[in-house]
Amino acid sequence: MGDRPATVVPEPVRVELARVVQRWRQLPLDQARSGMPQVRAVLARLDPAGSGPPDLGPAVVMHQLAVLVWDDCAAGGPVPVGELPWLLSTLRLALA
Repeated sequence: MGDRPATVVPEPVRVELARVVQRWRQLPLDQARSGMPQVRAVLARLDPAGSGPPDLGPAVVMHQLAVLVWDDCAAGGPVPVGELPWLLSTLRLALA
């Protein structure tokens, strides 16, 4: 008891995901809206069905990203775990 629960998301992936989320929170709404296609493309790539979750807008898209990253790590999804830090950092840089 008192131990932190194990996570299926490796540290490099958690770090890059946190950086993307932080960058997203810094964007003005108009920039976030214009960045949605890049985020949606990553969501579609992480989705085993290839379509991504429904578009619920910029307010929740980072939650969707976090869930799909977790699912990908837990279930061995379409993106190899070793490629996730690169995918997330590329997304973050595209949002700059």
